[in-house]
Amino acid sequence: EKFDGATEVTIRKTATRRRLEPVNPTFKFRADTDLVYLEASPDFCRRDSTTGTMGTTGRRCNKTSRNTDGCDIMCCGRGFKTTRTSRKERCK
Repeated sequence: EKFDGATEVTIRKTATRRRLEPVNPTFKFRADTDLVYLEASPDFCRRDSTTGTMGTTGRRCNKTSRNTDGCDIMCCGRGFKTTRTSRKERCK
């Protein structure tokens, strides 16, 4: 995914302007459309009261989805437990 290839940058001030430079000096920008970030995001997989993230433990996921609601992404590689529930109801 494009997010996995994002590069951490810092702002360097010169006499006339500011520019973004990679934190890792061995990285070279390939295009103006490269994805960059100034600060790392919090780990949304784990509960953290200082950042206000609730974590994903215990949440319901979609086993067949490849999007963010899918178990592979939402469960952060921890695996998941499948449960089956049935309920009988009377006709109205």
